[in-house]
Amino acid sequence: MSADAPEGTATPRGASLGLFDATTIVAGSMVGSGIFLVSADIARLTGSPGWLLAVWVLAGALTMAAALSYGELAAMFPKAGGQYVYLREAFGPGAAFLFGWTQLLVVQTGTIAAVAVAFARFLGVLWPAMNDKPLLGAGPFGPTPQRLAAIVLLVLLTWSNSRGLRTGKLVQNSFTVAKGVVLVALVVLAVVVAPPAPGAITRDPFFGPLPLATLGPAMVGALFASDAWNNITFTAGEVRDPQRNVPGSLFWGSGLVTILYLAVNLGYLRALPLDAIAHAPSDRVASAMVGTVLGPGAAVLVTLGILVSTFGCANGLVLAGARVSYAMAQDGLFFRSAGRVNQAGVPGVALWMQAGWAVLLCLSGTYSELLDYVIFAVLLAAAAIAVSLVVAHETRPQALAGLACVLAGAPVYLWISRRAQAVMALPPGSARK
Repeated sequence: MSADAPEGTATPRGASLGLFDATTIVAGSMVGSGIFLVSADIARLTGSPGWLLAVWVLAGALTMAAALSYGELAAMFPKAGGQYVYLREAFGPGAAFLFGWTQLLVVQTGTIAAVAVAFARFLGVLWPAMNDKPLLGAGPFGPTPQRLAAIVLLVLLTWSNSRGLRTGKLVQNSFTVAKGVVLVALVVLAVVVAPPAPGAITRDPFFGPLPLATLGPAMVGALFASDAWNNITFTAGEVRDPQRNVPGSLFWGSGLVTILYLAVNLGYLRALPLDAIAHAPSDRVASAMVGTVLGPGAAVLVTLGILVSTFGCANGLVLAGARVSYAMAQDGLFFRSAGRVNQAGVPGVALWMQAGWAVLLCLSGTYSELLDYVIFAVLLAAAAIAVSLVVAHETRPQALAGLACVLAGAPVYLWISRRAQAVMALPPGSARK
């Protein structure tokens, strides 16, 4: 969306995202806090360095395969909205609306809230006052210092992205490059700076026995750390030469992140024994590695790196997510105001709608509760609004909340579609609201 679009226009003018910009949205949305943490859980589940690496290789391969498949769809339908457009073209507006509804109420906003809360959690490592204790006797859904910090981050990023795509992509490019430098620095530290040590990579046997039932749970963390690569498809309408650059950004972005993730885990294995990875304090494997190589005081550098990483990740999610509501409004399936762009040429109303719901989610729970809220709906969206739902024997309350939000979209869609038909039946010149 161009920077010179007049206030209230419904259609963006031009496209200002090049291949590099699109690639930083892919990579920057993928890299959050996961790579610094989840290897501990994978090591505990797999019990061997070989399987730890194999899990990351498999997660990378699945991510690349999915990204390439999306690349083909993006080349066919290079429009704002991404999966919303793909579902609309394949299954009609009903399925597409349920996807967009789920994105707004659960998946995108829930992920934004979770990343913002993660940022606030690590801010609390540097600033102990940023804790999760309720303020003024508030209950479990009230404000805490951490949640307020997360809300401030969301408001700041929404405001900066409402100032125009140029501002949003500048923030995204800068922080994606910075987090890439952080990951490369971890690799160099482990491979070049770290003294020779009996790390896990020298362990014999390299591959231990692994029950097949353990592989699935071990994959969860690696796949979550590799998620959100699809956000670029939401902004396809603002990418120059989208038939070429959107698939290209999916390939380069997901490929580079996969290589970096594998290299970082090789670094962990070279610098630390497997037990030190599996039982790192608070699962902070990167902090344990940096502390081992440079001394305990240097672990604060990793915290700073995670803050940079989560800040950039949240920006990419905020930037891209509002384009789904924008596309829905353009089709007459959402509030008309969400389908208009502001003076800066971006969907300002859709951005602030997204922020408003994400703020409420920040107040509603902890990081793990937000993930529970999101993950179930993500599985439903990935199944393209499956015909039937298989309910697990032990479903968490947050998962039920996510499912309820998805299903609540059905009557809303029926109401909106009927109202749209009634409006379209009015004679020319009639007042339409």
